Amino acid sequence: MRMKSLLLSACLSLALAPAAMAQPITGSGVAPATATNSAERAIGFAASAPAGAALVVVMSDATLPPLDGVALSAAERQAVAAAIAAAGFDGKAGSTLSLRGIGAHPRILLIGAGSTPASLALAEAGGKAAQELKSEAHPVTIAGAFGDTSAADVAYGFALGQYRFDRYKTVDKKTPPTGAVTLVGANPSAAEAAFNNRWKPLADGVRLSRDLANEPANVIYPESFVARVRDAFAGAAGVSIEVLDEAAMRKLGMGTLVGVGQGSPRGSRLLAVRYRGAGAPAAPMAFIGKGITFDSGGISLKPGTGMWDMKGDMSGAASAIGAALSLARSKAPVHVVAVAALAENMPDGNAQRPGDVTRTMSGKTIEMLNADAEGRLVLADANEYIAQTYKPRAIVNIATLTGAIVSALDDQYAGLFARDEKLASALIAAGTASGEEVWRMPLHKNYAEKIKSDIADIRNITPGQGPGASIGAHVIGYFVDEATPWAHLDIAGVNQADKASPLVPKGMSGFGVRLLDQLARSGE
Repeated sequence: MRMKSLLLSACLSLALAPAAMAQPITGSGVAPATATNSAERAIGFAASAPAGAALVVVMSDATLPPLDGVALSAAERQAVAAAIAAAGFDGKAGSTLSLRGIGAHPRILLIGAGSTPASLALAEAGGKAAQELKSEAHPVTIAGAFGDTSAADVAYGFALGQYRFDRYKTVDKKTPPTGAVTLVGANPSAAEAAFNNRWKPLADGVRLSRDLANEPANVIYPESFVARVRDAFAGAAGVSIEVLDEAAMRKLGMGTLVGVGQGSPRGSRLLAVRYRGAGAPAAPMAFIGKGITFDSGGISLKPGTGMWDMKGDMSGAASAIGAALSLARSKAPVHVVAVAALAENMPDGNAQRPGDVTRTMSGKTIEMLNADAEGRLVLADANEYIAQTYKPRAIVNIATLTGAIVSALDDQYAGLFARDEKLASALIAAGTASGEEVWRMPLHKNYAEKIKSDIADIRNITPGQGPGASIGAHVIGYFVDEATPWAHLDIAGVNQADKASPLVPKGMSGFGVRLLDQLARSGE
């Protein structure tokens, strides 16, 4: 842990007035330009299967589909049917049956998608195939119980499921599969168009979010986060990018966002990516994410065990930006502004102290009782700035905010807090459709009483036991005008996967990209 000199220790914290800050420094010890993720399989579409490939069959029941375009003799079909009967395979969603030694195929993998597979079920079948075949180098053919364009759903799932982050491994690095995956169907051009226009951009957005969150904190910090995002959006039509550095934020009086980062030599940033598609409404929907690139807890230092995981405390910001990338690359007819409130929360002689009072750009004051409740502080200024500058029709915050939401919902749902019923319903529907589900949590008026401060407008926590996730949501919502539809997603339990599932390999999940993409397209 790097501590500054006694001179810096004597500096006053940014409380009711701005203070001088150290300049940002670059990452140390790693050369990101020479480190890359393992190659992923190329995804293509064809009317007939290439020779020598493993065969994946998406099944809706126990009966092998016709498989037009796949070289499978009558004897081989009979052998597969016998294996299905012997194993009792029924084609239910998520079920698998792996077969070897049948014909020229190095492997035949049957994957169930259910009797009437919708888009999400087909995507999960594709993701399951990617997970099952992640260590096999040969090419892959996927065919089965899906129509012309729904082959794109399967391909999308495969793209999500094959993600890996191993760019810093130099020894014992597993050789990635190099053989392409080919989706076989009667109308490959239609499937390819559907994939390239809708699903590949979404997979790219998820990949960006996962990459940003998986990177170590000496590589991704506020300034380098901004640089990565600029690279990702290069050439995208309808996009504008605004960045506020510390000097600009101090001039605007944004004491809470700058204050969180003042214990770090890496300066805070506010990043806003605006995308407006053709025919989109004048007022944008705002996705505003917590972007703490490393959270030590500041002066309220976290326990050392597991602190390394706090490199992912910017997952909300990463997913807000990833959703905007998906929408921009797919040329969606929507208008969004995706925001990353970026800071590194570190202990230092210049760091905020528990008990300090900070001021937002609107002049509201916060008594900061705990430096480890910093996400709500950076979002306070971000919410006010975006509301004033972009005049959004709705604001959705997304943040790895509280351990309390993990205790309540574990890793099954994100917590949803909302003042607007229409927006809440739209988020629940978007979660169900995208596979990133949310659970509505209370914003009771009595909880708002608990954040009142004796010496400032509000405090950032309530002392003692209490409804921590709801308290955090109330603090964030305090900085959004009551007339603006507002919701908050606490993703602390779902931003990281401890084990792989079909669409989410182990590691940072990119949760929120699919959800926010779906919300924007819903027109709410």
